[in-house]
Amino acid sequence: QAQIVESGGGLVQSGGSLRLTCTASGFTLGYYAIGWFRQAPGKEREGVSCISNGNGRIYYADSVKDRFTISRDDERNTAYLQLNNLKPEDTAVYYCAADNGPMGFPCTVEPKTYNYWGQGTQVTVSS
Repeated sequence: QAQIVESGGGLVQSGGSLRLTCTASGFTLGYYAIGWFRQAPGKEREGVSCISNGNGRIYYADSVKDRFTISRDDERNTAYLQLNNLKPEDTAVYYCAADNGPMGFPCTVEPKTYNYWGQGTQVTVSS
């Protein structure tokens, strides 16, 4: 059974850092593009970053560019999102998702394209 589990969220002060981990089981993550999304209370789900399968092409939303770093370790069936210089507006539930689109194609942060989703991990940034 395919499953994604996120971990690494928590409470951090403004300017702090966290590393989120996305662990997949029941399928080979290397064949999938990986996306990180977040949803704050009362707001729509927002695509934060993605990394394609095959060639590791990366996209970042403007709101997180130069602060967040996405990476993947296909041997460990795991992906990561490093969050640096966190701001209160980064507070949200963060979700990892996997998309089995064509190998090497640019990834997308369109939620509808993703096949598997985790349950999310809460990130809270205090001012």
